[in-house]
Amino acid sequence: MFFSSCRKSEVKQAAESLPREQIAALITDSVTTLISDSGITRYRIETPQWLVYDKTEPPYQEFPKGVYLEQFDADLSVQASLKSDYAYYDETAQQWTLRGHVHALNLKGEQFDTEELIWQQKTHRIFSDSSIIITRAKNIIEGVGFDSNEDMSKYTILNPTGVFPIEDE
Repeated sequence: MFFSSCRKSEVKQAAESLPREQIAALITDSVTTLISDSGITRYRIETPQWLVYDKTEPPYQEFPKGVYLEQFDADLSVQASLKSDYAYYDETAQQWTLRGHVHALNLKGEQFDTEELIWQQKTHRIFSDSSIIITRAKNIIEGVGFDSNEDMSKYTILNPTGVFPIEDE
């Protein structure tokens, strides 16, 4: 564990007064990591701060200052991206919760903006109960509540709102 402060005695006292379950096992600042598959770089993750709590129930990881993810194709061109002001990963449930100015771009170039997005890795499902705006090439869809497959290529807006253009035949 690493703590830093202007007063050494205050840090020692703070660490001693908290139970081990409430102390992050790992605190990492200014992280950029690449994830590869079969030797090909597929993802880049950036975050100003990454906290790992391994003794809590459930164990979790927290990104209190936000997270940014890019997905690459074989030529290292960005295919999709995801950004939020805050992220939380429940290791037992294998569930990500993203909050605060969540912005996603899928493989089709559609842009998703919401205040909360939940990704359940076990079920390969992404959903939200918050307001959502989907910006597509020819129109904008708004609604409250959203359910999607994992790559956000097939989705349902639960309570659509707004203006929907209808093409003349």
